[in-house]
Amino acid sequence: MFHGGGWFVYMRNGGEEAKPRVTRALLLRVLAYARPYRLQIAILLGMILVTAGLGLLTPLIFRDLIDTALPNSDAIRLNWLAVGLVAIPIISGVIRVFQRKVNAGIGEGVIYDLRVSLFEHLQRMSLRFFTNTKTGELMSRLNNDVVGAQRAISSTIVDIITNLVTVVATLGVMLALEWRLTVLGVLVLPFFILVARRLGGRLRDIARQQMEYNAQMNAMMNETLNISGALLVKLFGRIPNEVQRFDNRAAQVRDTGVLQAVWGSRFFVLISMVSVIGTALVYWVGGHLVLDGVFTVGTIVAFGSYLTQLYGPLQSLTNAPVDFATSMVSFERVFEVIDLPLEISDKPDALELDDVRGELVFEDVAFKYEVKSEGLLSDVERIGRMDNVRAVLSGDSALAGKPGAAHPPTSQAREDALQDVSFSIQPGQLAALVGPSGAGKTTMTYLIPRLYDPTGGRILLDGHDLRDVKLESLAEQIGMVTQETYLFHDTIRTNLLYARLDASDAELVAASRAANIHDFIMGLPDGYDTIVGERGYRLSGGEKQRLALARVILKNPRILVLDEATSHLDSQSEALIQDALKTVMQGRTSIVIAHRLSTILAADVILVMDRGRVVERGTHHDLLAEGGLYAQLYETQFSREREMV
Repeated sequence: MFHGGGWFVYMRNGGEEAKPRVTRALLLRVLAYARPYRLQIAILLGMILVTAGLGLLTPLIFRDLIDTALPNSDAIRLNWLAVGLVAIPIISGVIRVFQRKVNAGIGEGVIYDLRVSLFEHLQRMSLRFFTNTKTGELMSRLNNDVVGAQRAISSTIVDIITNLVTVVATLGVMLALEWRLTVLGVLVLPFFILVARRLGGRLRDIARQQMEYNAQMNAMMNETLNISGALLVKLFGRIPNEVQRFDNRAAQVRDTGVLQAVWGSRFFVLISMVSVIGTALVYWVGGHLVLDGVFTVGTIVAFGSYLTQLYGPLQSLTNAPVDFATSMVSFERVFEVIDLPLEISDKPDALELDDVRGELVFEDVAFKYEVKSEGLLSDVERIGRMDNVRAVLSGDSALAGKPGAAHPPTSQAREDALQDVSFSIQPGQLAALVGPSGAGKTTMTYLIPRLYDPTGGRILLDGHDLRDVKLESLAEQIGMVTQETYLFHDTIRTNLLYARLDASDAELVAASRAANIHDFIMGLPDGYDTIVGERGYRLSGGEKQRLALARVILKNPRILVLDEATSHLDSQSEALIQDALKTVMQGRTSIVIAHRLSTILAADVILVMDRGRVVERGTHHDLLAEGGLYAQLYETQFSREREMV
């Protein structure tokens, strides 16, 4: 399988676990991110060589101490050797502190570069990408995978280089001292590697299983401990069920944790036994050679120290290829996002909107919610990690192989959301969109700020095709209140200022008054500094909608798009807002999806939609006289309000 342009290849041999393989293209791209830190990397490598060299001196000091200073009663030599035994670890410790600082600087620098690039690219992705991508997967790319990429540079690669330098240098010194003892010490390596492979593989399997159980437990907590999940659990009286389900998953995590600890202890015991056998073999054969006068006692002692320095790095290097490739998979997953094409972007010669009048024209516009995998994230298995949990409550593993891409919303059981939509709205006019559910009203409004681009036809603003206009300047001219009001978990003031960061307090209050929310805000203990809670859950639906209206009023756009913006308000609040909106809409082009008769009666033109088409247009009285779909909707949806008008 190839993912992310083929940088990373997953191999599966027989029934064995999948193993990642690093490709040249991936390595070159990773090195490109490390290029700005060339000087720091050179300094880091220099310090690694120095600390490795210092580590080789201690056994030689012991040999000289035993073979020369003590037998010859050389007190001065003994004093200097003692100073060396103290000085070497002190110097090595100081160097390692600076080495860690440089290493952390490189790793954190890379994680900063990757995270900013990733976040910036995600911000520019189209709405289709977000409607077809799990939020948890995006968070995993921004957090786990970016941190994994940082770990590959600052930890995994550094450890491999350090271990390689240590092994090569240690073997070189051992061969220079006594080649026969070196061969004896290396003889145990096949057994060493065999134990590490067998038990290490079992440990990885257990760790992977524990990660999967942890992921399922965390996913369940995420689903049931947020506001919406907690509300659902309480409404259906499922608290005992959820506690039992969580108990089961927590027990699985506990049991695999115990199993991992037991197998981990077995692993280290057997590894230690192999190391002890190698060391004992060297001392046994070396002792006989000492008795025969071949070499000195100090040489054997030095060899014992070198064997300790040799076996530790060798143990790490046995799994180095898999560890390195596993850590590099994070880069592949980050690069996959960065390389996703932008569906909606500025043309090189895009126009900067200025002095917008607000004439809006749809010419034969068609739109289809296409089902395609291009431009979306792929389901790439994280080797060694279980981040993808598709069945949160059931835990059905059979779902794991099913594709997770979301299907586009259906609209009145048809393939095309919009077909041959043509109309024009003059500057300052109020257009009301009316039609049955799923007729395409919301889809039409999404095309105006270019959340989507039409699949056919074009949309003109003051005669300019929206695809020829800079997105940023287009966003400045359009104010939109969506059907689902979203507020940040922050203060009311911060949420309102999101529309215009430089707005004054007076402008903030004026916008709030226009939306009939100022008096409510002032009645709160902290006023405009009140925290609204996650997604604004501390406020009622009507209060959130009025805040959303105040926010768009503060933005002061040339075009207003209101998607059922007054649907959750009581009649009194709606009447006050309608009066305010008359002033706000004056001189602006306004498109309103309305289910209230009062909004429709105030419209200059009513566009009646059905099955993705504009089937009727005109004023309220003209459409009633036609006796078509609008007249039917008027009789069914607005009969109660009609009696009050």
